[in-house]
Amino acid sequence: MSDKNKIASRDEERLLAGQLVNLTNLNKLYWPDENITKGDLIDYYQSIAGYILPYLKDRPQSLLRHPNGINAPGFYQKDVGDKVPEWVETKSIHSESTKEEVNYILCQNQATLAYLNNLGCIQLNPWNSRINALENPDWAVIDLDPGENTYDEVVEVALVVKEIADKIGADCYVKTSGATGMHLYFPLQAKYSFAEVKPFAHLLAQKVHQRLPELTSLERMPKERRYQIYLDFLQNAISQTIAAPYCVRPKPGATVSAPLAWPEVKKGLHPTQFTIKNMPARLKEKGDLFKGVLGKNIDLPKCLQALKALQD
Repeated sequence: MSDKNKIASRDEERLLAGQLVNLTNLNKLYWPDENITKGDLIDYYQSIAGYILPYLKDRPQSLLRHPNGINAPGFYQKDVGDKVPEWVETKSIHSESTKEEVNYILCQNQATLAYLNNLGCIQLNPWNSRINALENPDWAVIDLDPGENTYDEVVEVALVVKEIADKIGADCYVKTSGATGMHLYFPLQAKYSFAEVKPFAHLLAQKVHQRLPELTSLERMPKERRYQIYLDFLQNAISQTIAAPYCVRPKPGATVSAPLAWPEVKKGLHPTQFTIKNMPARLKEKGDLFKGVLGKNIDLPKCLQALKALQD
């Protein structure tokens, strides 16, 4: 992608969404082994901005920053205080845990997207709900988090989730996590509260575990499930985040969290097949395979009743 001999301190200003954005150290190697720079990361996100922004807009962002690339420690930042340009939208939200106000960035446009990348945000972590309805998520999610499992085993679990979802009449969308797992989403259109959504996700996880008791676990601690895949339903709560579709992960290979068509979810699938280098072409070919997540919601009470009936 980039010439290793370029000067690492290259800076520039870009006009994005009507704002001049100052971008710095564009030749800094974020993925040294792949020769992928900070500038390459920014260029990737700008090239797919039209696809990713619908999943970011109006959602508080929990920042995960890697300003020195993937081989250096990263750090989390939620509260940006007042240290952002005036054109970057923020939202102050009261934290129940700290009893303080937290000023979150909202990624509303291409300018803010580039600003976040410039801070070292390789991965983007939006809330599951938007600022106009923080207690009502736009989707329910099951996060398949493997222990020392193969990805074929992750696929096996995802297909059981899909099978159960079909039986109860729930639309289900799938993406690689971009790391080792897989994310399964159910569209809600902010029609239901987290308090209503979590019992559905919990029962769904229990049903999958009943089907695959040796392969899956409801135990959160990794040491208690070394060769099992954790069915994480606890993401269905206010302020919880999950890597956005199409976002890059700070992992070797510059892998991307890739939405999939269900026929692609089969033996041989692997997250390393989807990267910063090939995702733009894939999007041009296939379009946004995840757009249904922001479309018609499932009938949650009906699906929950159907799920309960499966226990009989």
